[in-house]
Amino acid sequence: MAEILPKKESLVVVKCHEHIEILSINQEILFFRQREGDYLPSLRLLHKYPLILPQQQVDKGAIKFLLSGANVMCRGLTSPGAKLADLPKGTVVAITAEGKQHAVAIGKMTMSSEEIRETNKGIGIEVIHFLNDGLWQMKQLEK
Repeated sequence: MAEILPKKESLVVVKCHEHIEILSINQEILFFRQREGDYLPSLRLLHKYPLILPQQQVDKGAIKFLLSGANVMCRGLTSPGAKLADLPKGTVVAITAEGKQHAVAIGKMTMSSEEIRETNKGIGIEVIHFLNDGLWQMKQLEK
């Protein structure tokens, strides 16, 4: 934690439109939150420290949909190539993809892993932040 939030550096809170807050050090976006929710790591921070969040892996077919901001469907988590870790409903997870090294999105589980396996239809993970979205494109905050 001391490596992510060094004591000598000043933490800046940036308030954006649509009730989004960003926590930044040295113009680097570290965490964000929507409305009064929890602070979540940015994908850039997650790429540096991949074990900050638990991971769920989707199959190759889900990648193009994830990159356009679509939620993760249950079938993308239960098909061959996917890896579904046992996690409860409401857990914030890093969404990785089959054959890819880094996470492609961050989301919140709308069902437990057990429910996903049982029903195998509907939305399994609600995507919050994904590669190439507005937050990703804000490489650094301007002074």
